[in-house]
Amino acid sequence: MSPTAAFTENVEEGTVASEPRREYRSLGSRIGAAKWEMLGIMAYTTTIQTQLTHLNTGFHFHDEGWFGRNTTNLGIDKLTHAFNGYLFSEFLGWRIARKTGDRARAAIPSAIMGFGLQLYGEMFDAFKTSSGFSVQDVVFNGLGASFSAARHIVPGLASKIDFRLMLMPNKKGFSRSGKKHYEQQRFLLSLELAGFKTFENSPLRFVELQVGYRGKNFSNRDRAMGIKPDRDIFFGVALNLKEIFFKNSHSFAGRAIGAGLDYFQIPYTATHAFDD
Repeated sequence: MSPTAAFTENVEEGTVASEPRREYRSLGSRIGAAKWEMLGIMAYTTTIQTQLTHLNTGFHFHDEGWFGRNTTNLGIDKLTHAFNGYLFSEFLGWRIARKTGDRARAAIPSAIMGFGLQLYGEMFDAFKTSSGFSVQDVVFNGLGASFSAARHIVPGLASKIDFRLMLMPNKKGFSRSGKKHYEQQRFLLSLELAGFKTFENSPLRFVELQVGYRGKNFSNRDRAMGIKPDRDIFFGVALNLKEIFFKNSHSFAGRAIGAGLDYFQIPYTATHAFDD
């Protein structure tokens, strides 16, 4: 699910185009400002989980490990949890800020809600024979939500650093699930030079510096053939497409695309060392 699809404008530091609002002084009232959005995500999670999974065992824990070569997905699943927690928190934070007019005070309620939604999803895993309740997943859910909170609170951070997902096409285009899907995922931290005053009038504002993580050769077939699973922490340079094409967009589509580019990297718009 992509909460950013609902973003219709960019939320700049210190300014929020807000709806007519009442006072939102308490934490509970700020959570309530996005209650329907949260319930919608919960309903979606419930529908997907109940349709695609069979809850055929009792509640149990499962130690999935972290990023080792002996883990099932080389830790990419952990970063998926972090990214989902981050996305939910960002979307709910945007909604709360829009209603309350205060981006910084949206940080804690949105992080709590984003983490809670991920924890709700984890409860389904706890009853699956194929998985279980993973403490590692919960930790990364919290890390993703916490990073979103930091972007809300720290002045200027949201315009400088993004946490993004890039899906690299494979021979079939895109795989919807399983290890092939995980193998397509690249998780990135992207430093936008446009967010620094030093570069705001320089051509370097169109440049981003990136660090990322990916894994490959970890399918059951690869392991059975004796192929060694491979993990990479890679570095690279990317084009800031938002700065180039959508910085001052006044159209709904332009604002939506620009917001989406804060969270998703388009394939082949960056060059990464050690990432083939």
